[in-house]
Amino acid sequence: MTYSTVATFNNSSSSTSVVENIITAVQQLSTDAQLGLLWVLYENMGGSITPAAPGAARLQFAEGLLARVQAMSSELQLQFMRDLVEKANTPDTRAYGVLSNNTKLAFWYQLAVMMESGTVIPVPDYYSLSGNALQLFNRISRLDFGQQITVMRQMVVSMGVDPLA
Repeated sequence: MTYSTVATFNNSSSSTSVVENIITAVQQLSTDAQLGLLWVLYENMGGSITPAAPGAARLQFAEGLLARVQAMSSELQLQFMRDLVEKANTPDTRAYGVLSNNTKLAFWYQLAVMMESGTVIPVPDYYSLSGNALQLFNRISRLDFGQQITVMRQMVVSMGVDPLA
């Protein structure tokens, strides 16, 4: 193994541990702080996620779930999002759980678009991240694009209930 191979391996391992540390810290946030952080990430990176996720995702598999969420009352929409974070076992969190990783990322992107348009409960204008969530946002902002996408993917992949597991 050459030095450059070792250096690349070490950088990759270091990069992985940085992402893992951030994911662990995200999972220690309250449910609403996790949702708020995800919203701020999509708000700041949404344009970049479009080509990174939906192109590789099969969003048609999530369209029924997105339509069900859109048809819910605002209170139920928020509860659905909280149920995803908290891994509550419901028909909708199980429907989410069977989606592929990229489709989950695309699902949240589409949900953010619907929140922005007002067809799904929007984040209140007065909302601001908690101190811990803001620190995590700043850490994520300093990562390279690939690491940012990995963090976001890991955040949404861990949500919901996989009925096949």
